[in-house]
Amino acid sequence: MYHFLTTNFWSLLVVAFVLKETPYIGIPFNWLESYFHELSHGLAALVTGGRILQIELFPNGAGLCTTQGGIAFIIAFSGYAGAVGWGVLIYRIAEFKSSISRYFSLFIVFVLALSCILWVRDLLTLVIILILIATFALSIKISHFNFLPVILKLFAIMVLLNSLSSPLYLLDGRGIGDGSALAEITFIPEIVWILIWSAIGIYSIFRLAKK
Repeated sequence: MYHFLTTNFWSLLVVAFVLKETPYIGIPFNWLESYFHELSHGLAALVTGGRILQIELFPNGAGLCTTQGGIAFIIAFSGYAGAVGWGVLIYRIAEFKSSISRYFSLFIVFVLALSCILWVRDLLTLVIILILIATFALSIKISHFNFLPVILKLFAIMVLLNSLSSPLYLLDGRGIGDGSALAEITFIPEIVWILIWSAIGIYSIFRLAKK
């Protein structure tokens, strides 16, 4: 059973989809995708010469990263694309030996904790990130050492599934969000950016499945 789960992407995808759609269980993974989304905005700001002022997460899975400076186009584009990238990275790391998966899980815990110290300014976001820290810490603590890669792969696929569906929420006609920001910067319609982000998510999932 262990070998089947670690080598069969589609079986993991089914399990991840069921967990994602299960009431309450799927909520932390909505938060995790939102965190990686906002962190990607922030990292894009840092890389392009800006800085992160604050990261906020909300119970409904939404989030906000307030930045200053940097290249607006790269910052706006990096949210959805970056979340997909984090999902792929976590999955790829989980394909290595179990000890590497454990160290990477500890690294994620460190990044989450560092975010609390540097960029969290409100109690609600602090509570949400502490829950994410506890989720990763608990997965390391209670799982058999050799089973941790399977847990990480499930986390990764749930992040990818959320990354695939999240851009579709921009189709609400309100004209706010990353797609609207890119439309203002580039004069390319918002729907084009939504399709690009969705295509990136679909492509990444099928690349992982093909491998």
